[in-house]
Amino acid sequence: MKKIIQVAVIMLTLALFIGACLPAASVQQNPQVQNTQSLQDTQSQINTAVAQTIEAQNQIGTAVALTTEAQFTATPTATPFTIPTLTPFVISTPTNKPSSGGSSRTKPDYSCDIIRLRPTAYAEYLHGQKFDIKMTVVNNGARAWYQGYDLKYSGGAQMTGVTVVQLPAMQPNDQYEVVLDAVAPDELGDQTMTWVVEGKLCFGYVTITVR
Repeated sequence: MKKIIQVAVIMLTLALFIGACLPAASVQQNPQVQNTQSLQDTQSQINTAVAQTIEAQNQIGTAVALTTEAQFTATPTATPFTIPTLTPFVISTPTNKPSSGGSSRTKPDYSCDIIRLRPTAYAEYLHGQKFDIKMTVVNNGARAWYQGYDLKYSGGAQMTGVTVVQLPAMQPNDQYEVVLDAVAPDELGDQTMTWVVEGKLCFGYVTITVR
């Protein structure tokens, strides 16, 4: 752009110089030449120089515009700086949950259970056939038993000659096995004999099938 400005200045200076020199030369060569012709020539040269100067200025303006446009185009568009949004980091605190198990029960003072009953349910015997009845009494209460609690025949087919069994003193969780001689009754089909611990603390039964 600087070169274009320098060329325009040189052309304008040259035009003014030519315009100043030509009238004098014309007068020296032909003093008889009319002053009007010299003035016309000078004016024409001045007009030409002015036109050239204007054209040079237009070229300068065009060059400046092109240079400005090129600079604007070449200048990268600044991307706005965006502050990232911070995601809050949540620390979860474990919550103590109550146990899913049921609330513990307080054992009754006096309680029992009859387990390991033999024979198994619906075991088959012929009528009049001998077999053994076995029962285990468990003290699952909170307190000990004194000696004298009885295991008694409660109902159903009577298959034994013994109907009362005296139990010994038992601490909590103690077990006592009762073994009785039994005979299958004459009645055919399913036969059941029930037993109970004194005070109705627990019940047991034996069921067989007579053939």
